[in-house]
Amino acid sequence: MPSDTNTATSYATASTSTAHDELRRLESGLDALQTVPLTERGAFRRTLDGVLPPVLLLLALVVAWQFYTVIADPRPDLYPGPLDVAASIAELWGDGRLQQAVTTSLSRGGAGFLIAVAIGTPLGLLLAEWRLLRRALGPLLSGLQVLPSVAWVPAAIIWFGLTDATVYFVVLMGAVPSIANGLVSGIDQVPPQLRRVGTVLGASRSQLATLVILPAALPGYLSGLKQGWAFSWRSLMAAEIIAMGGSIGFGLGSMLQQSRELADLPAVLATILIILAVGILVELVVFAPVERRLLRRRGLNPGVHR
Repeated sequence: MPSDTNTATSYATASTSTAHDELRRLESGLDALQTVPLTERGAFRRTLDGVLPPVLLLLALVVAWQFYTVIADPRPDLYPGPLDVAASIAELWGDGRLQQAVTTSLSRGGAGFLIAVAIGTPLGLLLAEWRLLRRALGPLLSGLQVLPSVAWVPAAIIWFGLTDATVYFVVLMGAVPSIANGLVSGIDQVPPQLRRVGTVLGASRSQLATLVILPAALPGYLSGLKQGWAFSWRSLMAAEIIAMGGSIGFGLGSMLQQSRELADLPAVLATILIILAVGILVELVVFAPVERRLLRRRGLNPGVHR
């Protein structure tokens, strides 16, 4: 009898082990079916793939622009060619105005955006978690997001004068609603199971919001941050164009307005291209790598060659 018992125990153990092995093979097979074969690329290749297409498109547009000026031969004071604009950029660089304007605008835009993030993030969390506040304040934030930021410039000049406070106020009014609404949209897409799991594990309401909900809403939050930066940059240019003089420093918007007053169209186009280039550069250098890394970690968009 003892031998029969030992034999039955050994048989049951072997059967259990076999069942576990089969279950592991089955899980591996299901994972393999859901996984797309990927070929990892190096950091240089990923950067090149992100930068090269817009650069090539820009070169193609410049070539088409030059062909137009050569073939159509328009008035240079009304339709300057790319060589005239390049000469204007070189002149602006030579007298130091370009470096000063880019540094001033970037420092203002970056500081204003960080302040907007510090305000918009807790505001978005409150709107997402407090339904009454969302019903009361949500429509107002959506309205502020639609309102052109340039509309705030006259009031800001009256309140703060020709100071940097005017510029920062306009930037905040343009960026905060976008960041808050982006975070709310991201939180709305979080599966409710995550909330239940956090509650079961004993997380408080604040811990649930900061440690569970916010990380799960990062893709939508990042989209709100990108839109917030776009609104910050646009609002900054509008404020710098209108609010000139006083203690406000010389930025890209001021340089654009100054070129317009001098009827210097090559300098106007050069400044517009520089403003566009700075916005694209921030997108490619700051936001695009963070977005690729975030989505790759979540298996949504690995950023590798399929």
